[in-house]
Amino acid sequence: MRTTPRLPPPRLSPNALTVLRQRYLAKNERGTIMESPTELFWRVADDIASAEHHYPTVGRRQGMARRFYELMASLVFLPNSPTLMNAGRSLQQLSACFVLPVEDSLDSIFDAVKNQALIHQSGGGTGFSFSHLRPQADRVATTSGVASGPVSFMRIFNMSTDVIKQGGTRRGANMGILRVDHPDILDFIALKRQPDEMTNFNLSVGITDRFMHAVKHNRSYALINPRTGKSTARLPATQVFDRLVDAAWHCGEPGVVFLDTINRANPTPRLGTIDATNPCGEQPLLPYESCTLGSINVARCLTEQDGVRAIDYDRLAAIIPLAVRFLDNVLDRTRFPFPNIETQTKLTRKIGLGIMGFADLLIQLGIPYDTDEALQIADRLMAFIRSHAHRASHRLAQERGVFPAYKGSRLQANGLRRRNATVTTIAPTGTISILADCSAGIEPLYGISVVRTIMEDIRLESLHPEFAAQARAKGLPLNDLRREIGLRESIQHLTHIPHDLRRLFVTAHDIAPAHHVRMQAVFQRHSDSGVSKTINLPQNATPKDVASAFFLAHELGCKGLTVYRSGSREHQVLACSHVQSC
Repeated sequence: MRTTPRLPPPRLSPNALTVLRQRYLAKNERGTIMESPTELFWRVADDIASAEHHYPTVGRRQGMARRFYELMASLVFLPNSPTLMNAGRSLQQLSACFVLPVEDSLDSIFDAVKNQALIHQSGGGTGFSFSHLRPQADRVATTSGVASGPVSFMRIFNMSTDVIKQGGTRRGANMGILRVDHPDILDFIALKRQPDEMTNFNLSVGITDRFMHAVKHNRSYALINPRTGKSTARLPATQVFDRLVDAAWHCGEPGVVFLDTINRANPTPRLGTIDATNPCGEQPLLPYESCTLGSINVARCLTEQDGVRAIDYDRLAAIIPLAVRFLDNVLDRTRFPFPNIETQTKLTRKIGLGIMGFADLLIQLGIPYDTDEALQIADRLMAFIRSHAHRASHRLAQERGVFPAYKGSRLQANGLRRRNATVTTIAPTGTISILADCSAGIEPLYGISVVRTIMEDIRLESLHPEFAAQARAKGLPLNDLRREIGLRESIQHLTHIPHDLRRLFVTAHDIAPAHHVRMQAVFQRHSDSGVSKTINLPQNATPKDVASAFFLAHELGCKGLTVYRSGSREHQVLACSHVQSC
């Protein structure tokens, strides 16, 4: 039994405590909670610090464990959920997400289904490219029959997810990708027009530069049978693009991933081409790779002098190397679900350090999200984080060695020595941002008073604390306002709220789609992997708005894009306080 030293306990919000009790705190076989939040953070800190024994830093373990504890308990940094759940426990599976290959054979398909089930059981999510599967009605020589196509096999993966719950509490997440030049692409695009289809999957179309060029110039493009590598037909690119745009407008899916943009940044092209991502799309990965993620709560990295707030870059400079070390240690402490994943993950040692609390940071600085100044803050902030994270990975390489696939990598070609092939990523931080009591990832506020639905049946209501504080300071009747601001995502129509308060507290649906995309592009500029961000659209947005967002994202170098028009799905994770769907 691990002994927990006397430590300052974390200061957690009621919602954070609810989530911890439901999902993270260790329980016995009867479901009785067996640890406190302090014991959880110490369990994780002590376990991750034990990786120091692999290196000539054995004497550091106890001191490093305390530093890791303080990093998490102060809610200034949190790792991905599987690390919080499983570190120091029997499962010891600490990675968030995995990419599994699906090749054009029944053996490969059903091996992937089995491996998906094992990963979901361990608490991870899975991403797949189904682009290698032969199209519907193509010949199958071994049986003299015809193929059923990738969409039919995707339903098997979806059904498997239905019956495998992670830790008995929730179903796993998946990403399914199909290249835009696959002959079955139109069937794939239409999948989620039916609300009961592929309910355990996010879907994205793998877009190529050639396809985007064909769309812009109103040309046709070739559909390629992956079995033969030959063209089977040609389609007008605009027809396919319009179908994609209409589906995304109608139900938020598919999203898009820009495959050529991703592979231009692939740090280890000698290991293969990347054609899939994790379920949230921010981590492009090679087959059998996994991702280890963590996020800094930048809303807690502020300093104040003479009543003026500013980003505390000195504090960030102290946090970043510790967070990078933590994530590199996680790779050594993870018990991977099967050997192929351990081998491939440790070849590149990819980690993803990102941020959360960005919208809260802007609010505390007095800067509206939808301004050029906010873009400038994002640019400077993420450039700083990436620079210091790369420096930390370089120092780890001096201490521990470069990642094994370094030879022939883009890093070697550029004369860069690092411990990790990728270091920075912007993850969505859906649940850990609740623990940290901050806004998610780099997203703007969804609403001022919102309800989050977690684990399918638990609803957590929250009123933004800074809005409440500023409203009280202005003498506004907060109790009366609370119901009003919970009826809609935006407060811009509430003219009895002072203009400066409304201007500062813009929400996702107040922001022009182009600004959403530009914000994502700024963070992408300084992210080794990708950026998780939803381009939220109001209910009255048009398909043209969706098309413009896709074009702009490709132009600005984003690696993918997800749009969501409010009310376009019957169920949504975030909603206003007093209505199920706004």
